[in-house]
Amino acid sequence: MRIVIAGGHGQIALRLERLLAARGDEVAGIIRRAEQGDDLRAAGAEPILCDLESATVDEVAAHLRGADAAVFAAGAGPGSGAARKETVDRGAAILFADAAEQAGVRRYVVVSSMGADPSHQGDDVFDVYLRAKGEADEYVRGRTALDWTILRPGGLIDDAGTGLVRLEASTGRGTIPRDDVAAVLAELVDTSATAGLTLELISGSTPVSVAVKSVAGN
Repeated sequence: MRIVIAGGHGQIALRLERLLAARGDEVAGIIRRAEQGDDLRAAGAEPILCDLESATVDEVAAHLRGADAAVFAAGAGPGSGAARKETVDRGAAILFADAAEQAGVRRYVVVSSMGADPSHQGDDVFDVYLRAKGEADEYVRGRTALDWTILRPGGLIDDAGTGLVRLEASTGRGTIPRDDVAAVLAELVDTSATAGLTLELISGSTPVSVAVKSVAGN
């Protein structure tokens, strides 16, 4: 498969790129700074220089053409203000979905956040973030030309992955190593039977491949 990842230099994206490249997939990551390219190449991915905050749908679609799947893993990141939650976590997510649709890429996986909700109340930056992610998720769910799956991890930690997770429509609060989020994404990308599902993910007791198979088609 050829898989294009938005936010290609993110912590989860770099882990995912290594996993996909190791299993023989052709991987490309969209980055906005050229100096990030070496890290992607070291992970086995082709860097694509494109700023999703200023690019047009046509420009992004050109980068997606020929891909078998697209993964939205971009984010404004900690320390960014409310304005960038709107331009990245909401705006870039919508742009990337439109571009995937235009490029004819059906399989579309989103890294969202537990608690994402378009009607979330509050004015703190994290409130704006959850609302922006929720609005983006809602938009993606309306794209009938995409076989979308939305993944909402719990609190992200840097502990080594265990390969054991809980993946359900609703898991309750919890944490999850970034390693395990990447492992679940790698399974979801080529498990199109999970299309149409919004899934929460925390650490648990079920091996990743079993967890993904158990939700497929539900």
